Amino acid sequence: MSAGEKVRYWRHPGMGGLDLMRARYVGHRFSRHSHDTYAIGAVESGAEAIHLPGGLAHAGVHEVVLIDPGVVHTGHAHTPGGWTYRVLYPTPAQLTALTGRDAPSFARPVVTDARLAALVVAAHRAAETEDPLTADTVLHLLLARLVATQARPRAATRARTAAGPTAAARARDLLHACLSQETPAAAPAAWNFHARPPGLRELAEAVGTTPFALVRAFRRAYGLPPHAYLTQLRVRRARELLARGTPPAEAAQAAGFCDQSHLSRHFRRIVGTTPGAYQRAVQEHPIPHTPGLPTVSG
Repeated sequence: MSAGEKVRYWRHPGMGGLDLMRARYVGHRFSRHSHDTYAIGAVESGAEAIHLPGGLAHAGVHEVVLIDPGVVHTGHAHTPGGWTYRVLYPTPAQLTALTGRDAPSFARPVVTDARLAALVVAAHRAAETEDPLTADTVLHLLLARLVATQARPRAATRARTAAGPTAAARARDLLHACLSQETPAAAPAAWNFHARPPGLRELAEAVGTTPFALVRAFRRAYGLPPHAYLTQLRVRRARELLARGTPPAEAAQAAGFCDQSHLSRHFRRIVGTTPGAYQRAVQEHPIPHTPGLPTVSG
């Protein structure tokens, strides 16, 4: 391996097992090869040269690489400094299950789209650092968008499992239960509700629909995908605890975050300040009690 090169390859448990790679290559050259999966990648720095059946292609920052299963290709640096990229390797079966359609074929191997490239990176990072619900949801949103915008149309379509307001409401109740003291009867016995939230597939199965259909129905009903909705619930719970004087580290754990830094990242994004600053503010300026009105407790 050349100096400065780094590679991490692992399998994320979401979607029944999804392979991912994060790498920086300088002198490495891939030999001709193909995958039995799709290769979906985004370059974060530098540029890659890819030899494909249709000729030589180049992929740089703000571009997405989409290689179908079975397509023979190579890869090497297109710039002297090499390239850094993230790649996801979903199987045809995973895309079929996601969309309810036959496994698609992507129309172009390299797509210039800064927003799509950013979504690939976000999904990859979520699979690396976030909880199962967040990672599964972002991955599903990415793959659904890729299929919708970049895949060649297919005439044959399998029946989809529809999800409506009832399924979304049931899923919402299960997410609220993640912060309660009791596991709801609707949750499968195998769920450890308070150790971690359910994955997207688990949540969809519990309410009788598919992951993709649930995400669509949930967003229609509540304006957010399930993982973002649960994050907001957790931040609200943390705010309540902080206002009562609970130390931020304890509030993070009680609200279901991995640690205080995990809480801080989401708290600042949603509330606009850090947990510590929020706690100091609410303790310095408590909400006054108006005579004649009941005090809210609990």
